[in-house]
Amino acid sequence: MDIILEGIIRAFQLLVRGDPEVLRITALSLGVSLSATAISLLVGVPLGTALGLARFPGRRFLMSLVNTGMGAPPVVVGLAVSIVLWRNGPLGVLHLMYTPYAIVIAQCIISLPIITGFTMASVQQVDPRLRLQILALGASRLQMVWLLLKQTRLPLLAAVMAGFGGIISEVGASMMVGGNITGQTRVLTTAIAMETGKGEFGLAVALSIILMALAYSVNLSLTIIQQRSKAR
Repeated sequence: MDIILEGIIRAFQLLVRGDPEVLRITALSLGVSLSATAISLLVGVPLGTALGLARFPGRRFLMSLVNTGMGAPPVVVGLAVSIVLWRNGPLGVLHLMYTPYAIVIAQCIISLPIITGFTMASVQQVDPRLRLQILALGASRLQMVWLLLKQTRLPLLAAVMAGFGGIISEVGASMMVGGNITGQTRVLTTAIAMETGKGEFGLAVALSIILMALAYSVNLSLTIIQQRSKAR
């Protein structure tokens, strides 16, 4: 209990004093995870919509891959990205290993199946007769898809929250591809793991509180948007 109290006090002190290192770590954590979520959203929504609405050979296989990816262990993703980005790997020439870009790539791979899966399930739940009705009224297929996505905007916001929540809190992949380098790739989760390993439980708890507050703030904003959309 004393450790938790110490952590709360220390978190407050770090934020009030504006500790440069904590602010840098917090900003990097937020920037990396928001970037990964945005990229996953741009790719996952069209992909999930296509899997949910289209009929083509291999569709069930792809759907099973998406569903499997939703539960993929972050350390496995970190290992795969490390092999690809390593010096002798296929993309080693880009020198992305141990950079924030490597963390974004790993986090995209983690969040993409989540957002794709949520989108796929959302569009599948729409009554097929609605699609036929929209097309019968003269809408193009692109307009029909856009109207269906508007109908499923609440589940899509839930997909964003799930995707963001899945990557802001992961540590394995970020540690493996980022290296937890001070001032460059250290994010809140890797910093918490490092401080815990050093026995600095007070600082680890303080960083944990900041991480939880950060995740809550983003998800609160998305929840407010979601509920306003529902009220309409």
